[in-house]
Amino acid sequence: MRAGPVTRAARGRTRAAWTVLAGSLLLVGLASAQIAFSRLNLAGKQVESIQLYGAEYASQSALSGLLTVARDGGVVRVTGLGHTLLLPIDEDQQRATTTFNTVQLDTRRLNARAATLVNGNLYLPLDTLANGLGAQYQKGEFKVAAPALLSVSSRAGRDSDRIVLDLSRDVEISDEQRGDRVVVTLRGLSGDARRYTTRGAFVPSAEVKREGSDLTLTLPVTAATGYRVFKVVRPGSVRVVVDAGPGVGRRSPELLRRVTRPLVVLDPARVSGVGRDVTLDVARRAAELLTRAGWQVQVTRDTGSALSREDTLKLARQSDVYLGLDLGRFPGSSRGGVTVYEQTGQAPARIVNSIRTGTSVPYGGLVVAGTGSTRRLSELLRGELKGGGVNAAQETTSRVLTLGEAPQAALLLELGWSSNSQDLANLTVDDRLQVMAVAVARSVATYLTARANNNANISAEGAAQ
Repeated sequence: MRAGPVTRAARGRTRAAWTVLAGSLLLVGLASAQIAFSRLNLAGKQVESIQLYGAEYASQSALSGLLTVARDGGVVRVTGLGHTLLLPIDEDQQRATTTFNTVQLDTRRLNARAATLVNGNLYLPLDTLANGLGAQYQKGEFKVAAPALLSVSSRAGRDSDRIVLDLSRDVEISDEQRGDRVVVTLRGLSGDARRYTTRGAFVPSAEVKREGSDLTLTLPVTAATGYRVFKVVRPGSVRVVVDAGPGVGRRSPELLRRVTRPLVVLDPARVSGVGRDVTLDVARRAAELLTRAGWQVQVTRDTGSALSREDTLKLARQSDVYLGLDLGRFPGSSRGGVTVYEQTGQAPARIVNSIRTGTSVPYGGLVVAGTGSTRRLSELLRGELKGGGVNAAQETTSRVLTLGEAPQAALLLELGWSSNSQDLANLTVDDRLQVMAVAVARSVATYLTARANNNANISAEGAAQ
């Protein structure tokens, strides 16, 4: 018997049945992995997200319109809105959604959800991102503050005055001197145009104006007045700081480089008779990691050539972080292991000694640090090494000239002893050298980021209007 024609309604029922079946199969597959698709309002844009073991994740591609997400081996680097976040990639999806992993949000370290892979694609946890970026988040909605000027305040000083702008989020800024005025431009910022008066002797007033979609801050300068502009970004707030007055050098490119472009000097000693050039290997790896992250690094030698002693000392004097790398060497010594040395005693440079013993020099703290900076870097380095499975001792020394010449944080990292067979065997292992290089790079980056924030950690007084 021949079948009759298939009606349109029958075809519709067939398609519906297949749709239900396909949907059921999809749900079964997702349920086994505890994954469900969802929608996310990401800063006003609708994108796709997933629910992974009850936590909401967004893919690298979905986040690309708001943030820069880069994968570096087993770590994800997220930059945007003035923040830098480092999240490990945990391929165990269920564990990634717990607080098992340690993440770094700017200079903070805490246990939080980590990044993971789903079908080979990179996904990031939205609650961890919100924590680091100062955003508001609830399931299905990720809000970032619109860029707006929240307040303007000032502080009068003995040899310079300070204007402070508090913003709701980070924006691009630029500054230039136009005759007898300094103009700071804040891109894409909303806020009221207004003139502010201050109690300062060097900056008696400042004016905020609207220029298209931007805001500008204009303040007067004289022939004897210098200025500098910098900003501090914290979770949920951004502060733009302008200092002006005779206490700020009118032309101070070296000072500005210290503030905005710190110099890291890695000084690997040449050790003969141990085979592999391990000090240079670690220095090169660390320099590559720091340079890739945007820091300015100089290594004092390569395989075939090295700076002279005087040139090395000159670099050390210009450094914001100086780190020597060496192997312990003493005939017949039974010592072994990794050691971090801090310098003790007086520094050869008069300005370094003056500031460290309490003499007031205008903005001297930006170019010469107290002894606590070296201790802070030492603690960070030993902590990073320990996190990589390398226990480092801490000792002091007064015999390393370059450490004494360095005005900021300065350490000597002893990778092991040339007379210790176990140390030499360890230093032939690539993974151990990589651990040391990563520890150097991470500790230096964390120290410099925190130092930049502390330089601008002020308590501004309200501006008289």
